[in-house]
Amino acid sequence: MSLIRAFPGLRPADGRAEDVAAPPYDVLSEAEAREMVKNRPWSFLHISRPEVDLPAGIDPHAPEVYAKAAENLAAMRREGVLTTDSRDCYYVYRLTMGAHTQLGVVAAASVDAYDSGRIKRHELTRPDKELDRVKQISALNAQTGPVFLVYPSDERIDDLLRGAAEGEPAMDVTASDSVRHQIWVLSDRTRITALTLLFDELPALYIADGHHRSAAASRVAAQRKLANPQHTGNEPYNYFLSVIFPHKQTQILDYNRVVRDLNGMTVSQFLQAIGERFQVESVDEPVKPEQTGHFGMYLDGSWYRLVLPESRIPSLDPVASLDVSLLSHEILEPVLGISDQRTDSRIDFVGGIRGLKALEQRVDSGEWAVAFALYPTSMNGLMAVADAGQIMPPKSTWFEPKLADGLVSHLLE
Repeated sequence: MSLIRAFPGLRPADGRAEDVAAPPYDVLSEAEAREMVKNRPWSFLHISRPEVDLPAGIDPHAPEVYAKAAENLAAMRREGVLTTDSRDCYYVYRLTMGAHTQLGVVAAASVDAYDSGRIKRHELTRPDKELDRVKQISALNAQTGPVFLVYPSDERIDDLLRGAAEGEPAMDVTASDSVRHQIWVLSDRTRITALTLLFDELPALYIADGHHRSAAASRVAAQRKLANPQHTGNEPYNYFLSVIFPHKQTQILDYNRVVRDLNGMTVSQFLQAIGERFQVESVDEPVKPEQTGHFGMYLDGSWYRLVLPESRIPSLDPVASLDVSLLSHEILEPVLGISDQRTDSRIDFVGGIRGLKALEQRVDSGEWAVAFALYPTSMNGLMAVADAGQIMPPKSTWFEPKLADGLVSHLLE
């Protein structure tokens, strides 16, 4: 089986992309989603967050929610808002956020490659979130939320994609966050074959974001394989919807932390404990770390620069050397008593897209005692963890820009 393959995408009809495109389902609260669909009857949120069409407060995992998603998808197809291409295609996807641009491809990625570890993961998944995606895929008979993958940058692939992204795109949408989404349809048989073969030469693909979606696709594929005595391996359920970018073009922002209290210490006692592990410097401006082992800390109305001696940074362990791990091992666990960031309510996470001002606001509100600004995890660091078969700490990466939902979906029909 090929690592990736072209497929007949379900996508907005000509001129309807702006009506349909929506933020990823998992970046919005229910209240935000309900607000976004006002006066937008064809927003893909009616499919990805169908509770917006049901009474407020409904359990988003109730059977009627998944049924509503299927009903809304059928309506959008029936009304011609969404149409299906008549032949297998790849879809070249350009994301632009300010000065940053990345160019990749929407493709169907092999479930077998995921199951065998050739599509590599770096996060643990939660069974309840997996089950939610399994139910969504099964209800829709389609994968509508793409998995964000990266490939080790290859100039031959990059060049082919650049060549395909010439002329007028089939879709061109600038979202409310000013991110521009452009898609070109690649239907030429020669270039499709060339792209498929080039990907087959790659040693691996890496999941950047979408561990629950890929795990759910694997579970659905296993279920359908068992239920299909005529299984051949070519059925659509053997592949999952993905958008794949070269690793050198992806952008990971910092993923910062706020902690609710100082574990019983006064401010001076806490600073003394930090000073036993870090070089601590009081500064007049917010601190945005510029290298591994450097942290910003906002405490009691003041910013501090924390520098961890290089001798305390593990050089051979790809997980222990991550800044999120260094913060955990040097401050969160031994000083603040936070041993499990997944479950401890004393810690929260703030995506770097919100800026350092958001950290000040959280602490100044009085609800949080201290904030830490981190140096972003690198793409090479993520790949090293995945190559080693290890798992990253929770909330290690914040990818920007985000993909849009609804521009291309993968039918399992």
